[in-house]
Amino acid sequence: MAVDKAFFDEMEARIPKGKVRTRFAPSPTGYMHVGNLRTALYTWLIARHAGGTFILRIEDTDQGRLVEDATDVIYKTMAECGLNHDEGPDMGGPVGPYIQSERRDLYGKYAELLVEKGFAYRCFCGKDDAAEENVAEGVSIHKYDGRCSRLSQEEIQANLDAGKPFVIRQKIPREGKTTFHDVTFGDITVDNDTLDDQVLIKSDGLPTYNFANVVDDHLMGITHVVRGSEYLSSAPKYNLLYEAFGWEIPTYVHCSPVMRDAHNKMSKRHGDPSYEDLIAQGYLTTAVLNYVALLGWAPKGDLSEQEIFSLDQLVEAFDIAGISKSPAIFDLAKLDYFNATYLRALAPEDFSRVAEPYIRQSVKNPSIDAAAIAALLQARCEKLTEIPEKVDFFDGLPDYDVEFYVNKKSKTDKDISKAMLSAAIPVLEALPVWDTDPIHDALIDLAAKLEVKNATLMWPVRIAAAGKLVTPGGAVEICRILGRDETLRRLNHGLSLLG
Repeated sequence: MAVDKAFFDEMEARIPKGKVRTRFAPSPTGYMHVGNLRTALYTWLIARHAGGTFILRIEDTDQGRLVEDATDVIYKTMAECGLNHDEGPDMGGPVGPYIQSERRDLYGKYAELLVEKGFAYRCFCGKDDAAEENVAEGVSIHKYDGRCSRLSQEEIQANLDAGKPFVIRQKIPREGKTTFHDVTFGDITVDNDTLDDQVLIKSDGLPTYNFANVVDDHLMGITHVVRGSEYLSSAPKYNLLYEAFGWEIPTYVHCSPVMRDAHNKMSKRHGDPSYEDLIAQGYLTTAVLNYVALLGWAPKGDLSEQEIFSLDQLVEAFDIAGISKSPAIFDLAKLDYFNATYLRALAPEDFSRVAEPYIRQSVKNPSIDAAAIAALLQARCEKLTEIPEKVDFFDGLPDYDVEFYVNKKSKTDKDISKAMLSAAIPVLEALPVWDTDPIHDALIDLAAKLEVKNATLMWPVRIAAAGKLVTPGGAVEICRILGRDETLRRLNHGLSLLG
């Protein structure tokens, strides 16, 4: 097959040059796990920090693993996280298409070019034909022995004429070493005889991941490739492909895994959360992004002690030199801290907006002011999903134990609580205006008249109003939100329980 030089020249001419270009290239095989999100974030930050271009590419060559609607999950997650792309399937660009299955014919031509150059060959062997090869003394590794690379042209043609199916394999040198450089791990050298002749084009004509990503990264002008450290073992073969084509090798940035604990990687099948799970569990996107950014990366210099970063601040601070070799432990308690910090930093109206759907899960009464409840919650909430259980008493007084009225710290028992409620009910009934300050002042004045500590009066009023030992807000705030009629009804109910 003659090489179409004009085609390859035209493809080279399309490649953008002169600026940093990164890509996030997920496979649409399900949810967006934390490791995927971190890769997307780091690639986006590298591009934005350098004023470069960020590309979204969908790698769907493994057709057997595709999950319906998974691509929509990718778009939705990226949009929610503010990781906007400059080129991609939904918006096009100078080096499209940006979906690998739509580039199918392209890979075949580049594989044939490698065959012509002697760096690849057609392999007609079935799966059972692969032989074991001794790679080192006493160690036997299942590795194709390259027998089809030694076929004569006549044998190859005979197999083609007979319609025998084949794959195209990379022809790895049998001698020497290959060295590649990674930003995180430095120079790594491997013996070529430990590498296998990997498949580049499968028998159905589709490329393998390892081949398609090299071709696409070059043709899309990618300057920095960010991926997990599990691909370190494949990097020498990538290097050999770049060298075979005569292409410039991009900057490799391999990231160590995100771990559930010291011994286990995070995994959905082990119940570890995806990005969508974390949002459903009540975490803010901004908090998740901030925390994920620090899973394996640390700022340098004056920012070395800083933990809280906005997305814009991350763009300014991000430096690939800060990426660590060490695996990162995903700690939900630490994420809780980040989330609480972000919730407290929200403007009150913004917190009210994100909290209201959770408040309304348990507070169905439309006359209860959700914004007023939100004001009580903001300083007392780590996750939004805690809210429904914290505030359900506003919708209906729960059954509660009369022993709740006994509190040593507040100096109350059942008899004292009965006396406090008996005194508070007529005072609250007589208030001309039902608002926070009048309620507060009336109860404080009453405690002074009764010659008791404020807590001795407030404890039984709060228990009667809420029916809970722990509440967001105190007696005054709860009474204000419940309204005069409901507050008095509940306090009278409490009095009846006491006596």
